[in-house]
Amino acid sequence: MDAGSVAFLREVLADTGWLERTREFGRALRATRSAGGLLLVGTPDDEPWHLTAHLGDEARLSGLPQLAPTLVRWQPPAGAPAHLRVGLDRIQRAGRGETLFVVAECQAPVPLLERVDDARRTGATILALKGGDTELAGLAHDAIAVPSGGPLTFDGAQHLVSAAAGELPRQPGLRERLAVLLERLTGPRVHD
Repeated sequence: MDAGSVAFLREVLADTGWLERTREFGRALRATRSAGGLLLVGTPDDEPWHLTAHLGDEARLSGLPQLAPTLVRWQPPAGAPAHLRVGLDRIQRAGRGETLFVVAECQAPVPLLERVDDARRTGATILALKGGDTELAGLAHDAIAVPSGGPLTFDGAQHLVSAAAGELPRQPGLRERLAVLLERLTGPRVHD
């Protein structure tokens, strides 16, 4: 999905509450303290490659290195490059200042839930983008549930979350800053 498609999706969902929710979730992703500290894991049958790529792009384009995710894989091949060899044992080393982002459209398997619970106990922030998994929601500090048959697909939600993560708060322009300064100096205008 390109930027134009994401913009169209945002326009369609403008009145549904999804944009505000994904922006809030994007802020939580940006709270990761260091590059490589955002751990992204899926289920054994569905690794979140696509979301990993989009978050990597957002990290580069927005200048937020903490958004560059580490893809955690269930069975990384031994001969793969280092960034594709990160296994589930990395979750056990997650700690304060790091974020474990679990992406599971279907039920998260018990071994993943156990590792998520361990990471939470060692101080990692747990975020989840999920289908209907209530156990995963119970372990997460924040979770977005994407119901099937709703106005948004699971893939669409991933695009909104990655785009929201890279959004930087708009800085007020010179006129807005001057207006605030003048109001502080003179007090608010009282209309008759």
